[in-house]
Amino acid sequence: MRKKNMVAILQLLASLLILLSFALVVGVPVVLVSPGEWEKSKGLVYTAAGLWFGLVIMTAAFNSFVI
Repeated sequence: MRKKNMVAILQLLASLLILLSFALVVGVPVVLVSPGEWEKSKGLVYTAAGLWFGLVIMTAAFNSFVI
């Protein structure tokens, strides 16, 4: 793969990580403060946290190939 394409993929992964991080920073406190929302949204929060962790690992692994 050409280096230019690899850098573009890395930028896309980093952008997704930033957007998901922002969504979690805003969404999790709202879910925790709202009465009764934690029971309804617990699965969604755990899924988003798992996706965030996967994106961190994937971005780090892909970064090792680019640099």
